[in-house]
Amino acid sequence: MQRETVRYDVTDGIAVLTLDRPENLNAFTVQMANDLEAAFDEVSADPAVGAVVVTGAGKAFCAGMDLSSDGNVFGLDETLRPTMQDLDDHFDDPAIISGVRDTGGRVSLAIYRCTKPVIAAINGAAVGIGATMTLPMDFRLASEKARIGFVFGRLGIVPEAASSWFLPRVVGMQNALELVYSADIVDATTAKDMGLVRSVHAPDELMDAALALAHRFTDGRSRVATALTRQMMYRNSAARSPVEAHKVDSLAMFYTSVADGKEGVAAFLGKRAAEFSSRVPEDLPEALRDL
Repeated sequence: MQRETVRYDVTDGIAVLTLDRPENLNAFTVQMANDLEAAFDEVSADPAVGAVVVTGAGKAFCAGMDLSSDGNVFGLDETLRPTMQDLDDHFDDPAIISGVRDTGGRVSLAIYRCTKPVIAAINGAAVGIGATMTLPMDFRLASEKARIGFVFGRLGIVPEAASSWFLPRVVGMQNALELVYSADIVDATTAKDMGLVRSVHAPDELMDAALALAHRFTDGRSRVATALTRQMMYRNSAARSPVEAHKVDSLAMFYTSVADGKEGVAAFLGKRAAEFSSRVPEDLPEALRDL
């Protein structure tokens, strides 16, 4: 698929998505939202990909929304006066998608529904949507040069990209509120202390660390079991009751036990490395495809 603002490269089963507007510090645009949404859906559909790493070209990760655009800089249709009922009834209507729905949120939902582990390699400034788009990613690794800010309060707008759902789950409510109320830009060490990033790395070691982590999660692992595990963790942790998690766990356990699970048990008993053969998405159990 042709993408204007995002590079898509696959090596040894790991996809690297690179935000590619370095002359603008990879500032976010509606086109970048479209490119990222399409890229993550492509990751989910590509059986050759086991995990994905997201980074930025040049010295920034993403410096936030490109505020130099004409008209509504967020790409929204100011002639509309949408209601919650409009979103409930017409969520996938093209006019609602392009004119009402938050562009960053479309990216976050594409990451949320991704069937592969997602790792952010935050190589520089990650501000606004540059910060919120990393929250649905499973891990955030930061360069020592990274600076992260949820700066919406400075612009008189609210946090977007479904970050009101993700951020408290990542750092806890108190840290989440401090980050968005203050609109401070924090360094990588502070972000790690708050639980926002997993680890901090020298700039020239960041991508190697992110790729090594991706391989650690995918090499010698069942692709189907990994895909189901990712979806189960996010969805079951937000379920109303552990009974709901038990239902999903039961189906996932059933279908993995009669597929890659047989090879895993045989390998364990034979004291050898497992050779899992499942592919995603084609081998995902039909009963769990809408998980």
